[in-house]
Amino acid sequence: MMPTGLWTVTALWAAGACAASAQQPCRLRAPADSLIIPYVNRVGLPSADPTAPQWTKAGSTRLRHDCTRIIDYPDLETEVRAFWSDTHVYFLFAVPYRKLNLFLPAQGVGDRDKLWDRDVVEIFLGADQNNINRYREFEIAPTGDHVDLNIEYDRKRYDQSWNSGWETAARIDEPAHRWYAAARIPLSAISADPVKPGTRWRVNLYRIDGEGPDRDRRFLCWRSTCVINRDPNHVPEAFGALVFGR
Repeated sequence: MMPTGLWTVTALWAAGACAASAQQPCRLRAPADSLIIPYVNRVGLPSADPTAPQWTKAGSTRLRHDCTRIIDYPDLETEVRAFWSDTHVYFLFAVPYRKLNLFLPAQGVGDRDKLWDRDVVEIFLGADQNNINRYREFEIAPTGDHVDLNIEYDRKRYDQSWNSGWETAARIDEPAHRWYAAARIPLSAISADPVKPGTRWRVNLYRIDGEGPDRDRRFLCWRSTCVINRDPNHVPEAFGALVFGR
């Protein structure tokens, strides 16, 4: 998610914190979580079908925890699968929902600005272990709208004109009350260094869900960030590790 303007801490987050004052903030887990993803050879475009052969060997994890508070959302538990190839890293989100909150009609082509103001899943990836404030952000909505950004968090800047060259797919299964989003991200968009088994990147995974102002919406994190009065997603010190396996 991106805050409005150039990364100011808004009164909206303060209001959200007050509304949640009766609920205890979480504590950042240590050591950091790791997601190990396997290598898969000869893979094509990303598929938003979880039964597609490309996803059978993927590593997996789940999102069900609130980003900042000790709250779980078991009915919204979101599965994330991932693997890597010689040239790309792949992600698939399987997302149960209560009611969709969408930008309509879908834009279809190009980046959709402020996509984080509706239902969305997000991938944050960084390969710079020395400057944790440099990372990339990728977002996909149920409609297939998407946006990718180059983040310089310490400079309070993001670059939406940056183009990773990624490819996406999404679909909504209305009878099952579930939507799917898939991504194929070039390894070179994250790091110029070659990726091999044992390579570690920094990662966090997110889902934003629900209607109304942000204080009424649900912010789910793979690795909870446990911050108050600031954007709960852009917390690079809370990222975990994406480990490239064999």
